[in-house]
Amino acid sequence: MDWASWFDAPDYEFARLVLQRGIAALYFVAFLSTLNQFPALLGERGLLPVPDYLSGFSRLRRPTLFRWRYSDRLLRAVCGTGLAISAVLVAGLPQAGPPWLPMIAFLALWLLYMSIVNVGQTFYGFGWEMLILEAGFTVAFLGSDQTDPPRTVLLLVAWLVFRLEFGAGMIKIRGGREWRDLTALYYHHETQPMPGPLSRQAHLLPKPFHRLEVLGNHFAQLVVPFFLFAPQPVGSAAAGIIIFTQLWLVASGNFAWLNWIAIVLAFAAVSDSVAHAVLPVLPLDWHAAGGARQTPLWWLILTLAVTVLLLVLSYWPVRNLFSHHQLMNASFNRWQLVNTYGAFGTVTKQRIEVAVEGTSDEEPDESADWREYGFKGKPGDVRRLPRQWAPYHLRLDWLMWFLPLRTVHEEWFYAFLEKLLKADKVVLRLLRDDPFDGERPRWVRARTYLYRFSSRAEFRETGQVWIRTPLYEAIPPLSLRRGG
Repeated sequence: MDWASWFDAPDYEFARLVLQRGIAALYFVAFLSTLNQFPALLGERGLLPVPDYLSGFSRLRRPTLFRWRYSDRLLRAVCGTGLAISAVLVAGLPQAGPPWLPMIAFLALWLLYMSIVNVGQTFYGFGWEMLILEAGFTVAFLGSDQTDPPRTVLLLVAWLVFRLEFGAGMIKIRGGREWRDLTALYYHHETQPMPGPLSRQAHLLPKPFHRLEVLGNHFAQLVVPFFLFAPQPVGSAAAGIIIFTQLWLVASGNFAWLNWIAIVLAFAAVSDSVAHAVLPVLPLDWHAAGGARQTPLWWLILTLAVTVLLLVLSYWPVRNLFSHHQLMNASFNRWQLVNTYGAFGTVTKQRIEVAVEGTSDEEPDESADWREYGFKGKPGDVRRLPRQWAPYHLRLDWLMWFLPLRTVHEEWFYAFLEKLLKADKVVLRLLRDDPFDGERPRWVRARTYLYRFSSRAEFRETGQVWIRTPLYEAIPPLSLRRGG
């Protein structure tokens, strides 16, 4: 069928390889993060126990394997299965079989992880959760080595990148004035949720450079995405710009797998010929020895049906993009397909951190020996250089960033303080440092501090990465034995 040849994209084998193995690798990270943190945060004895959540759960609105029963053992089985499937996809084993084999594998990852997200409550309320779900579903229909990559599916992935980038750009233009007057990056490197090892150096760059950063961001998010659909090599050049800007975000902060998945998805617009021209080590013809391949009619019909489905579901995100009340990181269907994305419509001007302290003294006054708990990712020790964690996601640390922006009186945070009073071993494993070495403190409290990066002169003088100023006591001392 010559007319069907347009639907094949034989010059995008490298793109398919990156998309399938890259998304599978990020699913591996997502399941690993869940395996290590979910029981403490949301398990049977977690901060927000899933069994309690399921008791008031609407079975019709949120698909999940846990709708009838949750247990930590079942959660670990789901994670173990997801890790195994992700690993074989990264190794490329299903891709060597018929096209339905990698499709089943990716759809399994999508269903397994959606089951987790839909009971994850506030700890799974991040935009990159629905992003990885949509990406997993879409790349499921890229086929295998026995078929050429489907052109329409590659266009759907490019459409996902467009919504991710353009949506974020529109959120910023409609958001805080700092994005319009080009001052947003005066603050963002310092006040972002979880800085990385290079964030301080980025913050200390001259202000004219920060203004260029904002201009570059607007260009990359509001102009470049349109060129993803242009003929080659323009489409590949647009993808290259997006990849470059995302790598800068990777270097200057920790945004879980958000930037990495944007990088992987952008390869949907990179052709084999352009990839070979940039990196001659990559083959120009990936299947020269195998001869021509013919796409089965059933596979063509299936991919076209999926294309039509996702295009129909695109109506709501498109309407949202051009709405004066644009939603950020929202799904319009319970399967979390064809979502709308965006981040940092406004930039926080000051960094306020909530520090959690405990004491073993009888009286919790200021003369007591208060010791601070250390978190793995969020700033605490003023001499400690922030670590690089992305694409791994430290969910507790991220939620701690939101506390001073909203309220410290969150249900999960009081549950966290109670677990510290009980010296709960599972919860303590989420922390970097337990100042009581597994023993129970008598009291715990929460205090707030204003943090800022030290200048170069201050760093030379004190060795401190951060300068912090005490603000106020957010939660007064609490104790189990006294009913706190």
